[in-house]
Amino acid sequence: MSTYRAFAATGPETFTLVERDLRPPRPREVRVRVEACGICHTDVFNGGTPENPVVPGHEVVGVVDAVGEGVTRWEVGQRVGVGFLGGQCGECDRCRRGDFVNCADQAKLGMGSDGGYAEYVYARGTGLVRVPDGLSAVEVAPLLCAGLTVFNAIRAARAPLGSLIAVQGIGGLGHLAVQYADRLGYEVVAIARGTEKKARALSLGADHYVDSASEDPGAALRALGGATAIIATATTGSSMEPLVGGLAPKGVLMTVGGGSDPLRISTSELIFGENAVVGTLTGSSVDNEDSLAFSARQGIRPVVETMPMERAPEAFAHMLAGKARYRVVLEMKP
Repeated sequence: MSTYRAFAATGPETFTLVERDLRPPRPREVRVRVEACGICHTDVFNGGTPENPVVPGHEVVGVVDAVGEGVTRWEVGQRVGVGFLGGQCGECDRCRRGDFVNCADQAKLGMGSDGGYAEYVYARGTGLVRVPDGLSAVEVAPLLCAGLTVFNAIRAARAPLGSLIAVQGIGGLGHLAVQYADRLGYEVVAIARGTEKKARALSLGADHYVDSASEDPGAALRALGGATAIIATATTGSSMEPLVGGLAPKGVLMTVGGGSDPLRISTSELIFGENAVVGTLTGSSVDNEDSLAFSARQGIRPVVETMPMERAPEAFAHMLAGKARYRVVLEMKP
């Protein structure tokens, strides 16, 4: 083979099937034969243009196909994954301080560099994630971004074990957050609009369900004693605003859902109770290995729909329309 197939974006929602050259990996780079790639809402920000098409996809699972000069940790044939953060440089000030997530020269897969809507992908060796046995490629793909994002948010909240944690939004992120919070030993409250997702949330590990369309979620959380942490996965700031009133003293609202509208909070809601609002961004490749290992041991699995790579534009539109239950994964057939 001298080329491979990929779906390149020439705009936020415009895709073209293209042929890319199958080149040897550059120094410190690894070539991965893709087995599966999850579709994430962030893929809409791929940055592709007609002049500079970009292949989206940052939930990539596959097998190491070739390694470049200077790569010592990875070998041909290993099962690996690559998440949104495609590898830190190891040389900038943030890296020198151990803050790999905020590396100044971070490779962001599917945004500027070609991602996993393709038969092959190239990534820095520092961005690769070891995939544990017992998890299929389709199961792993959503865990590399959606799973890691909520797993790290729960860890960063530092809520006392056994305390009350709320998860707002039972979708691609939230259905995993409920599982992680439950397996970590928290009392879990699921919050969503309507009752459609109640049965699913309870089956995933939620102890309580709040319908935010029929009651004030902040008041509902206060009635339960207040949440030590709230994992907010919705994509609108306005939907998060009522949640702050449901925090217990020294509670924290962890925002992982990105939206364009502002999050307006009364300063008194933060001062009285000494509460906090914190944003958190996915995690490093080592964090991803922690998340996958925990998922494998605790039986945490995403709820997925699969489509072949040839239907990538259709799969993307299905996700964007909010019809996915709960993640869509592309499978690359040999």
